[in-house]
Amino acid sequence: MRELKNRFKAQYKNTSKDRLKIGVVSILALSLAACFHNEDDDENMPVVAMYKVTVSNLTNGQPMTPVAIVVHKSGYDAWTLGGMASIGLEKLAEGGDTADFITEASANMNVSTTDVAGATPFGPGSSVMVEVKANYSNDLKLSLASMLANTNDAFTGLLSADIGSLAIGESMTMMSHVFDAGTESNTEASGTLAGPADESTAASKAYSATRDDLHDFVSVHAGVVTMDDGLTTSILDESHRWNGVAAKIMVERL
Repeated sequence: MRELKNRFKAQYKNTSKDRLKIGVVSILALSLAACFHNEDDDENMPVVAMYKVTVSNLTNGQPMTPVAIVVHKSGYDAWTLGGMASIGLEKLAEGGDTADFITEASANMNVSTTDVAGATPFGPGSSVMVEVKANYSNDLKLSLASMLANTNDAFTGLLSADIGSLAIGESMTMMSHVFDAGTESNTEASGTLAGPADESTAASKAYSATRDDLHDFVSVHAGVVTMDDGLTTSILDESHRWNGVAAKIMVERL
């Protein structure tokens, strides 16, 4: 009988040890599974990319209005050369108003984020800066636009510049040319310019839906003519001209 009891105790002891081992192994397995699951979750979480965008005014006598910023993927075009300007672009190019331009961009499914750099017009030699963030993609692009205030409907900007290729700490610098929105005749006349060169108090001196140009498409701007070159309607002079590029844009991934 005593031998039977001892055998039962030994068997129970071994079984308990086996159960303890199985329990420990199970706990470790669950812990490892949880770790691997968390790692998978981390890999699937979108990476947020932060970019600092700095726009510098390179003109001689053209204030630039606050800059509309759009971070997007392929499938969004802020404008097309030879294509008709949207209402948002028309309002931006004639009066510096970014609201409708931003609203139009935000409605596009390929747009990641929008912002505005600067709160007021900034003059030659000055810069504005804004930091924007978006879910990272190697397809990320940057478009931006700002009016040259002492013009009828000239604007400068970038169209789908590739920023998705930037690694953290890298930067890129681009120069922007000037475009004509094609929505207003370039008379350079008093009462039609939004900038300080026009001292008129006319309510319609900025955006006007009725002052349409002879052509209604976006093109590269030929430059202002000014009174110095004999445009009799112009209130502009030599100082309001620009030479090629109008702005320097630096984008840094933070």
